[in-house]
This record gives sequence, structure tokens and C-alpha cells, in this order.
Amino acid sequence: MNPLLQRISIDPNVCFGKPCIRGTRIWVSLLLDFLANGMGIEEILAEYPQLTEEDVRAAIAYGAEMARERYVELPGEAIG
Repeated sequence: MNPLLQRISIDPNVCFGKPCIRGTRIWVSLLLDFLANGMGIEEILAEYPQLTEEDVRAAIAYGAEMARERYVELPGEAIG
């Protein structure tokens, strides 16, 4: 297991159980959305100074791990 994943927490009592960066209420999905929309790691860190570069990389690692576990059907794409 990627050691970066230890930076992710899932607690049903915090943010409805959504994966967050440990010790924060910052959703992993939010960080991945920022990155997908072209925001750089330095820009994210400027907006969220409580985060570290390792936290952002942990979000990426979590996204990669989830992509290995299940598939999401995309519009206009047939699976199978």
C-alpha cells in the first residue's frame, strides 16, 4: 500500500464520510477537481496553507487507487 494513503481519512462523522485529508475537512475529490481543471499544486497550497505537497500527492494516490478498484461509465462510452 502506498504510504501516502495514510494521509487520507474516512470518518462517517466528518464530511458525511467522504475521503478527506487527515486532520482537515478538505475533500480528496475537491483537490482532484482542482488538479483536473488545471490548478497547480503550488496554487492549491497557496489557497489551503494547512496542506502540504504530500497531502495533494496523497489525494492523487487515492484517486489512482480508486481507479484500480472500479470503473465509472463515461458519457458516450460503452463498457464491455
